[in-house]
Amino acid sequence: MKHWVTIVLVWCLALPAVSRADDYVIGEGDVLDVFVWGVKELNVTVKVRPDGKITIPGLGDVRASGYTPPGLQKTVGESLKQLVKNPNVTVTVREITNSKVYIFGGGVKSAAYDLNRRTTLLQLLCNIGDVKTADLRRAYVLRKGKKIKSDFHRLFIGGDTAEDIAIESNDAIYIPLLADKSIYVLGAVNNPKYIEFRDGMTVMEAVLEAGGFSKFAKQNETTVLRRDGDKEVMLAVRAKDLLNDGDLSQNLKLKPNDYVIVKEGMF
Repeated sequence: MKHWVTIVLVWCLALPAVSRADDYVIGEGDVLDVFVWGVKELNVTVKVRPDGKITIPGLGDVRASGYTPPGLQKTVGESLKQLVKNPNVTVTVREITNSKVYIFGGGVKSAAYDLNRRTTLLQLLCNIGDVKTADLRRAYVLRKGKKIKSDFHRLFIGGDTAEDIAIESNDAIYIPLLADKSIYVLGAVNNPKYIEFRDGMTVMEAVLEAGGFSKFAKQNETTVLRRDGDKEVMLAVRAKDLLNDGDLSQNLKLKPNDYVIVKEGMF
């Protein structure tokens, strides 16, 4: 799994930056260059005020917030026809301060990220740092108060890029803390202990990390104790059959917070 995550991180860093010039929505605090070809008196660099407006010579206050740059170009051009014959207007975004995405939930450090280029969920996950304590299966993206994407595990850990989505300004990404990611190995093993859960971990891997079976272990009476909602489930594992006969069906995959209990007997 570590090898795959490394590949994903390298792939994320290699993704090209893509300009947002045509579909970026202007917001309060953004700095715009407004250029009218052939009429330098109308060329201005302006900051969008908290009321969403900018001031253009000859026109006064013009609403900019909520427009894309091409949309604002068209609006300003129409208004300037009363002052300039066939005005040719260009609007570019000099500084983006309005477009942000918000990360919260406790599984990673909470933060607000600037979106100054097209960004996908995978790219964002690559940039937020360590996700060891994050419960990616319970994570989700909120857009305008609605969940539009849940469960990041298949994307970030499983490598299923079909699960990727584009992130938009003001999206909120909830990534909760993984409640318990330990496996507990108890009973007739040489070194009873708790082990940090890894995706795909099996019963025998856990037993071996706990020093293997003790000489008094009744290997065919190994049990996995698992909580399923409000219930406790006991899963029997005939580990001796696994070791001696190669019965791989006995090598159960574990889940976070499982207990592996090996019964002890004198004979």
